[in-house]
Amino acid sequence: MNDIKLKTTDSTHDICVTYGEKFLAGQLSLVESKGYDFAPPFKEMTIHLYLIGVMWRHGENLDLAISPRDHALESLNKILVKTGMSNRSAAKRISLLKDLSQETGSNEADVINSGYQASMNDNSLDMIFDEHRDEVRVSGALWRFYSRGKRFMLLGGGAAAIFAIFFVTLYSPTSSGITILALGLLAAALVVMPTFIIGVLVYRIKFKKKN
Repeated sequence: MNDIKLKTTDSTHDICVTYGEKFLAGQLSLVESKGYDFAPPFKEMTIHLYLIGVMWRHGENLDLAISPRDHALESLNKILVKTGMSNRSAAKRISLLKDLSQETGSNEADVINSGYQASMNDNSLDMIFDEHRDEVRVSGALWRFYSRGKRFMLLGGGAAAIFAIFFVTLYSPTSSGITILALGLLAAALVVMPTFIIGVLVYRIKFKKKN
């Protein structure tokens, strides 16, 4: 967002935001009825890229001081902040979306083009998600598996380290600080490493083979 100068008035952004929200509401009603199970980050980023295309085309009908594409990015930033994201997080998200929005050769990503060409209440967003329905790497199941594994490694590893440090401090008070720290890290590793290895094996057997 740093290289996008806010030259336009709030009124044009408000127009695009209102249009984008109304447009998206009609699309999401169709998507939700399909019961897709996607990883939340994938679903969210896809919707945001789609919205850029939608508001880009709508902005071409307005008298803008900057390009409709940049105006769409600014409008999306306002939507993100409006939905509870901090200004800093919204700026980072817009920067990431800018990187994802163009493919090799400066071509617009397909999801951007789909949003740009979409019509109100058609099934264009549903068609995007339908293309990825059977992709394991963006599935909600894989995301939940990853989240549970990460949480177990953090909590289990931390608990093991604390227990080891407490045990050594209690029964071997003459141990040096470096020794105590090393034993704590070793205890954490004994929990984290097996969990990681098991997770990789489960992924290869259950998810990658299925894909």
